[in-house]
Amino acid sequence: MTLGLGAWTTVAAQKVNDLPGGPAVNQLNFAPPVTRIAEEQHWLHWFMMALCAIIFVIVFGVMFYSILKHRKSVGHKSQVLAEPIWVELGWTIVPLLIVIGMALPATKVLVAQKDTTNSDLTIKATGMQWKWGYDYIKGEGEGIGFLSTLDNNHRVMSNSGNPEPTDNYLLKVDNPLVVPVGKKVRIITTANDVIHAWMVPAFGVKQDAIPGFVRDTWFRAEKTGDFYGQCAELCGKEHAYMPIHVKVVSAEEYTAWVSEKQKALAAAADDPSKVWVLADLVKRGESVYAANCVACHQATGKGAGPIKPLDGSALVVDADKGKIINVLLNGQNNGAMPAWKQLSDTELAAVMTYTKNNWSNQTQQIVQPAEVQAARQ
Repeated sequence: MTLGLGAWTTVAAQKVNDLPGGPAVNQLNFAPPVTRIAEEQHWLHWFMMALCAIIFVIVFGVMFYSILKHRKSVGHKSQVLAEPIWVELGWTIVPLLIVIGMALPATKVLVAQKDTTNSDLTIKATGMQWKWGYDYIKGEGEGIGFLSTLDNNHRVMSNSGNPEPTDNYLLKVDNPLVVPVGKKVRIITTANDVIHAWMVPAFGVKQDAIPGFVRDTWFRAEKTGDFYGQCAELCGKEHAYMPIHVKVVSAEEYTAWVSEKQKALAAAADDPSKVWVLADLVKRGESVYAANCVACHQATGKGAGPIKPLDGSALVVDADKGKIINVLLNGQNNGAMPAWKQLSDTELAAVMTYTKNNWSNQTQQIVQPAEVQAARQ
């Protein structure tokens, strides 16, 4: 009995729970709304459902009643009925009024969704295979920019094929998007490779991010907390690994976050003319590789499936550094290896130096940021 209770407790402890701001266990309804737009979408959903249900019951009720009560087996005979004008007008005008009654509130919400004027904060969200880049381009925090990538521990769990029960499975990121509560936030979406989509259900927001185009949407969160979404366009083999995490904080907390972030960015600002020593650049490259490359090329550098290995690669150990610089700046194989122009000259130099001097690639070669800067021009 005790053994059975202990086993049951262990199983219960491993169950996945609802994630506040994210998906719930056995969820059937929309995510709880935290914006006015999302609330209106919920109301529209139930209004349309109720209206369609009423129409369904009336139409099929009359149809089945007619079939049962006027069938031949009970003595009814078919006959030609006159079609008075009021019948013709009725089945034309009534559906028209129903459509207008559905269109008016829907149009109101759709127009409000696209009204991005008078925003307090403007953030550009750039989709890329497979992460999000955020740039604060207007309002408090202007100039801040960073990449938001799936936490590597969750990728390891996924690769294991038997992940532990985790409430935020494949939704945890290294750098969440931080915004203040009660402020109108305009999101400008674009992409640098294929079509992505920025979607946060609790905000009632879903906007495609299309290469070469700019689209926009907005939200005003009325509650603080953590809210989650995902890329909603099938963008390639890592589509499931593009989570969105938005942290809504108070105005005071947001100001403190902006100050801390700006100090960190200033401290991390790299001078591309700086000449690095091998050990320091390899150390810097290790963190860049872990954040951007390990998903495909693996921590061992062996690659997986169609992904080519870096360990022992002729391209990596080649003395002509221009070749690998060109690949990282421009990509290759029709995007199978994406371009990494969004990384700084120092980050690119560091990750190239790291791959040239890790695993069996002990080349003692170093790529300086100035070399990447020259190739970029």
